[in-house]
Amino acid sequence: MAAQTLLLLGLKAILIAGIPLLYVFCSHAPDKVRKLAWVTAFLTFDLILFGAFTRLSDSGLGCPDWPGCYGHSNPVSAGEHIRAAETALPTGPVTRAKAWIEMLHRYFAMAVGFLIVVLTALAWIRRRREPGRSPWPATVALIAVCIQGAFGAWTVTLKLQPVIVTLHLLGGLALLAILVWTALRESPVATNRPPLGALRVALAAGAVVLVLQIALGGWVSTNYAVMACPDFPLCQGRWLPAMNFRDGFTIWRDLGMTDSGRPISFDALVAVHWVHRSFAPLVLAMLGWLAWRARREPRLARLALGFAAVLLLQFLTGLSNVVLQWPLVLALAHNGGAALLVALLTAMVVLAGGNRTSR
Repeated sequence: MAAQTLLLLGLKAILIAGIPLLYVFCSHAPDKVRKLAWVTAFLTFDLILFGAFTRLSDSGLGCPDWPGCYGHSNPVSAGEHIRAAETALPTGPVTRAKAWIEMLHRYFAMAVGFLIVVLTALAWIRRRREPGRSPWPATVALIAVCIQGAFGAWTVTLKLQPVIVTLHLLGGLALLAILVWTALRESPVATNRPPLGALRVALAAGAVVLVLQIALGGWVSTNYAVMACPDFPLCQGRWLPAMNFRDGFTIWRDLGMTDSGRPISFDALVAVHWVHRSFAPLVLAMLGWLAWRARREPRLARLALGFAAVLLLQFLTGLSNVVLQWPLVLALAHNGGAALLVALLTAMVVLAGGNRTSR
């Protein structure tokens, strides 16, 4: 049954991936590798949003096994198991709708993985014809998507353990950054330009700060601590509310529990939320300055303006999630904003590198 399920899942992924592949190969783009990298990056961004929707709609355990759904390749075949689970626990994580959301996410993820396999194969084939073209960026993407798949499996089998879910989120963003790098590094825009040494270092430092803030945000989301501070700018009516940093930032523990197996305290969730919120103004100031500095460089000007606009929207959606009690649309927008910031900052780092060889 496991082999048959894997085969059926693979066939579904290939069918889904066939649509963007047909688009790439029927296009008049002279460099199919670059074209496919851009298409895959776009679909990876969509997958990140769909993954956020899966998490925020509490559908992560809609099918509590992996890679199939109760050993089947689709929720229809698993209908009897899903009905039994829903009858036993009507408010639990398994419902027909949640099972479909979870499985559609898996189909989409496997399709993106198949596209990256094709991308890597094309990059190595191109290397034979054009020895100066490096296949390694695409190969790094293939390694990254395999690791991401493993974290996707652990997300289910370890029952939404916060550190695994957070790393799964960061892995998706890392994959998006790698694909943007793959698509841009050989672009004419990225070559035949002098490097912007100091600015590129500053942009790379900004990327580290951004990833840290996204990791803190992921920790808030995966611990369901968004509403631990329902007021703004205060938290629980105070600038420094009662907080339990030890339990809040104990990395290896089950969802909703401490490392000793006790239910996690509300003060621990307050600590998780408060740290992410307190770090946000520093991140906003640093990344805002980087956008202002980058806009003076012609090759980065449009990206910098877009980055500044998304940065502002990211701040507003984060604030609105608290003030408006965490509506799903704004929560999704906040996740999408983080992904866009990663993609835009990656592009600026690549373009600031200037004249690079592809060997």
